[in-house]
Amino acid sequence: MRLIVWLPLLVLALPFASFLLLAVVAPLRRRGRGAAAASIAAIAVAFAAALVIWREGFRVTATWAWLPGDGGPMGTVGLLVDPLANAMLVLVTLVSLLVQVYSLGYLRDEPAPALGRYYVYQSLFAFSMLGLVLAPSFLQMFVFWELVGLCSYLLIGYWYDRPSAARAAVKAFWITKLGDLGFVIGIVMLWAATGTFEFEALFAKAQEHALAIPALGTIMVLIYLGAVGKSAQFPLHVWLPDAMEGPTPVSALIHAATMVTAGVYLMARVEPLFALVPDVLVLVGWVGAFTALLAATMACVEDDIKRVLAYSTVSQLGYMMTAAGAGAADAGVFHLLTHGVFKALLFLGAGAVIHAAGTNDVFRMGGLFRAMPQTGVVFLVGTLALAGVPPLAGFYSKEAVLAGVWEAGMRGPFLMLALTALLTAFYMFRVVIVAFFGRAPAAGHPHEPGWAMRGPLWLLAALTVLLGLRFATGGGGHHGPGWLAPLSVSLAGAGVALAWAMYQRGALDPARVAATFPLSVLDAMARRRYGLDALYAGLYRGFILAFSRLIGWIDRYLVDGVLNVLSAGTLRGGDALRRMQSGRAQDYVYGVAFGVLFVMIWAQWWR
Repeated sequence: MRLIVWLPLLVLALPFASFLLLAVVAPLRRRGRGAAAASIAAIAVAFAAALVIWREGFRVTATWAWLPGDGGPMGTVGLLVDPLANAMLVLVTLVSLLVQVYSLGYLRDEPAPALGRYYVYQSLFAFSMLGLVLAPSFLQMFVFWELVGLCSYLLIGYWYDRPSAARAAVKAFWITKLGDLGFVIGIVMLWAATGTFEFEALFAKAQEHALAIPALGTIMVLIYLGAVGKSAQFPLHVWLPDAMEGPTPVSALIHAATMVTAGVYLMARVEPLFALVPDVLVLVGWVGAFTALLAATMACVEDDIKRVLAYSTVSQLGYMMTAAGAGAADAGVFHLLTHGVFKALLFLGAGAVIHAAGTNDVFRMGGLFRAMPQTGVVFLVGTLALAGVPPLAGFYSKEAVLAGVWEAGMRGPFLMLALTALLTAFYMFRVVIVAFFGRAPAAGHPHEPGWAMRGPLWLLAALTVLLGLRFATGGGGHHGPGWLAPLSVSLAGAGVALAWAMYQRGALDPARVAATFPLSVLDAMARRRYGLDALYAGLYRGFILAFSRLIGWIDRYLVDGVLNVLSAGTLRGGDALRRMQSGRAQDYVYGVAFGVLFVMIWAQWWR
């Protein structure tokens, strides 16, 4: 088999081999550090192979029969390697590698068996996400899609002895399953209409105008629901902030750079199919923009540093989905890739801060820059990139999204994204000013982390800067109207200035500003998450109560009732049959004679 196929298979096989090794060889897993070494080595080689694939620009589709069917296999497994997959391979393996190295420092106090279990989950997650990226069909993608969801559940609930972590894991699992239900129904309906799950076959039909399916719009909406769940779009976004109950490296890996981008990746992968249903794309764009703005308002009132970043992730995912809805999926993927780098940087930076200060509350982290200058510098780099300040990578990818949305004529979503840009700069610099430059003394004994944690931070910061410089010198990006770049910079500057005026200069009192109408209403609603969590909780409790009553009725009247009827009938029948045993010989002679007579009549009748 050619190298062009072997290398992608190697990228996929290495984390799977690491998972099997650690899952089966218990002594290695229980050593903790030994498990970490095996997992890190596997993902490091996978990253090197992914780099080769990306640099060489491999393009190949290879499939093997999986599910037999009439006239050929109904389902296949294989690889789809193209520029989109190549870039995602590099992102997934890079972030996985850095997170696993960082975790050695962050989780150094964990018991060895628990640390080994953590790296088992990490290896399985890397395999699952890479399999999703390389999938050449809806069927294979769905299998790995569900595996990614399982890994998310396991990693969010890693500290399962904490009730909050256990609840967050279950919440993430079931909320995303609502979207997955639509996804699986959609791909089955598409297969029933076309006879194939294969992407390339479906794209060929779309190009030949052979996909004139009456229910195609419904099918694509159902498939989009899968992306809504995975990429935390309204109204299924409520699981992501609670997922911060897992270790911070998990937040960086799954809920910033990789898993949550699976929905965006799905939209980009099947863009030729969505292009056939423009009405669905309009829906995608509006929901994405609304999600971006809604999450940004909640980030503005959040005090937990990880939850601020979580809402920021939801908001930026809204940017990416809006780009997909505007027919500019390439701009969405561009933002996905740059965002994956600097958001991983921000989460890992937050982890270093939490690790040192012993708290997630930004208002208990004042003056950290003096004690942690290196962490402060790299966190500031990530903040500037997220705020869209040139010449960092986030500026160019965000501008590409705004340009695509504007050129598509989606004025409403464009305005929502523009306002979101201002709020993003505001809430991120609110965190920086309060945590790193605030006057209140920091909790705990803040100090710089060890190099196992600092190394990944500096590498991600350097990548954020270098990517931005590459785009600044004409290495890529999208060019919109001439006024767009000044507008983007102005919005970011306004957000920074507002945060500085409120939290550093003291020219504006945040409490008094929040108390003015109509901001007071918005502030109260945002702090309550607009009632969505309470609504879901009420629906969940109501459903569980109704379901438990139904199960109780079935158990009481159907299960127990049927068994009671059968047992009563058995007892009565046995009592009746017992009376036939009289113990008198003449009665038995009469019975035998009657039986012989019945057999003779029956035989004569059927003759």
